[in-house]
Amino acid sequence: MSDSLLAISPIDGRYANKTSELSPFFSEKGLIKYRLIVEIRYIQFLKRIGISQVQGISDDVLNRLEKRIQELSHDDAAEIKRIEATTNHDVKAVEYFIKNILQQEGQQDYVEFVHFGLTSQDINNTAIPLSFKEALAQVIYPELFNLIDELKRFAKAEINKPMLARTHGQPASPTLLGKEIAVFNTRLENQLSMMYAIPFACKFGGATGNLNAHFLAYPDYDWHALARQFVEDVLGQTRSYPTTQIEHYDMLAAHCHAFVRINTILIDLCRDFWAYISMNYFTQKVVKDEVGSSAMPHKVNPIDFENAEGNLGLSNAIFNHLALKLPISRLQRDLTDSTVLRNIGVPMAHTLIALKSLRKGLGKIHVNSQALKADLDRNWAVLAEAIQTVLRREGIDKPYEKLKELSRGNENIDRSVIHNFIKTMDVSEQIKNELLALTPGSYTGRS
Repeated sequence: MSDSLLAISPIDGRYANKTSELSPFFSEKGLIKYRLIVEIRYIQFLKRIGISQVQGISDDVLNRLEKRIQELSHDDAAEIKRIEATTNHDVKAVEYFIKNILQQEGQQDYVEFVHFGLTSQDINNTAIPLSFKEALAQVIYPELFNLIDELKRFAKAEINKPMLARTHGQPASPTLLGKEIAVFNTRLENQLSMMYAIPFACKFGGATGNLNAHFLAYPDYDWHALARQFVEDVLGQTRSYPTTQIEHYDMLAAHCHAFVRINTILIDLCRDFWAYISMNYFTQKVVKDEVGSSAMPHKVNPIDFENAEGNLGLSNAIFNHLALKLPISRLQRDLTDSTVLRNIGVPMAHTLIALKSLRKGLGKIHVNSQALKADLDRNWAVLAEAIQTVLRREGIDKPYEKLKELSRGNENIDRSVIHNFIKTMDVSEQIKNELLALTPGSYTGRS
């Protein structure tokens, strides 16, 4: 039996092939790796800023250690978990692992500068934002860009195709299919631009945020400036200051809320495309050996859009909880952030599944031009807006009321009814001809 059959979450089971790209960032091994990265770069930084007691540490050893971390093996990760079983502290296990390697490399004189002056949250609150940042850049953003590119191609191809609009679910002034798709592009791009502006903030300040131990040991150093330098120049993040023992998480909460807005736009897209499929505006590619229903052989269901919608909803539920919970901590620190933060990869995985399902769904649909045209031809009443607007321009008394009397609630409005009404109007032949030339398919504005 494969491991995926034993997984409790479908993220690591049914959908493992769609989410495995996030494992290097958010798995237990991934978290260990990013903690190790921060710890080893901190030692390198201490040497660089001139701490005399670490000047003799071998650069070759440190470089080999960083390479070993970047290529972290299963055995090394398992060794850290074995140490943790004794310490009952995950960050301390990482510290001891590095110390053991330095001792093996003949660098025992420097082992006490591993994790020097730090608390575990100086590691967690830098490692997790770093993994989050890199997961966004390497996995999530590329998938979003690909989806936006596909929507742009779709919108461009259909930009001049008339379609009956529906407001409140009822026939409304016609629109252009490509423009309706372009609406989603613009919304997504607007949200992405705001998301880019959110810094990847982290805490690096010792036990309670004041770098007490650092200033005690080396009072001549400007440790706050150095901490900012380490966070910004070495880790590529923004240092939060002042803080308690932990990061405020306000910026991470902002990222979570940005995801919620993006996911909500995508849910809107899913529901619209689902509706267009149900209206036969879009047809779906038939895959020969697939089954749409266990009882109804004819079914070709919009499962990709439904799958995406469900996963986006799950993602939003967790992102919302993270955004609301993480910025709250009792006094200088409680542990609730730690257990919650371990789930940061879960909503990202649900979003990733949704993005892939959406792209799959888009690749299976075709525009049914005949259905679009037929629906327009059945709804000549939508020209009521056009006619009353021209009559307003021409100074005709109460044009809206005249068209309301003709059209509201009348299910028998067709071409002949509209044309007969136009022909009986008290306007010039030129105006009548202008209005008689209108069709639901030509009354689309411009895009």
